[in-house]
Amino acid sequence: MFFDLNIKGSSLENNLILAEQASQYGWNHINFSYSQDDFSNALKFKKELLNELEDKLSFDYTLEIKSNNPNEIRKITNKFRKKSSCISVVGGDLKVNRATLENIKIDVLSRPYLRRFDSGINHVLSREAADNNVAIELCFKDVLKSYLSYRSKVISNFKDIYTLYRKFDFPLILSSRAESVFDIKTTHDFIAFFKQTGLNDEEIERSFTAASDILEYNGNRDNLIFKGVRRVDDGS
Repeated sequence: MFFDLNIKGSSLENNLILAEQASQYGWNHINFSYSQDDFSNALKFKKELLNELEDKLSFDYTLEIKSNNPNEIRKITNKFRKKSSCISVVGGDLKVNRATLENIKIDVLSRPYLRRFDSGINHVLSREAADNNVAIELCFKDVLKSYLSYRSKVISNFKDIYTLYRKFDFPLILSSRAESVFDIKTTHDFIAFFKQTGLNDEEIERSFTAASDILEYNGNRDNLIFKGVRRVDDGS
């Protein structure tokens, strides 16, 4: 099963175009990502989108928080936690990277390397990611839309994250962050790209499983009593 939790959401019409392309290219599930300013508006046409896509592929929404203020990130997370199947924070700022990986209510730290000369995480933060089950997200578009030395640096950051991933075993997810049909690639091309950057077949498959696990976990969040224990229906 192929999951992409970060396709840039916009209008109903544009979402349908992107979903149609993703379906043709072999994707089984996509999440449209919206910022905290646009998320509530997008919920208004979610049901209509569901009706249009029910025979093509499954979808949901990712709340993508963009803020350099850890306190604001925490407040936004608490506000939208029950409304979103995935909460992601755009990284890059070290204090944001740290605050995100320390928060068990957040699902994903997206692009910790953004606008940096290093990967944005180290051994300490990798351990936090593993302990709190917060996934690190790498985006294909960061390579697709970059050039020359900057592209080389992004790929180098990917490889540094792979090294930490193999040592600390935190969740790793791969996404396109597509904004147009030209950014969406076939699942075969997507996998081939990440293999070229240093991941093997098993690690790429695990990234899709990690994305699926996020959706499943949050689907059961209302039944969770505490971490690792959830309420079940005994059928009586």
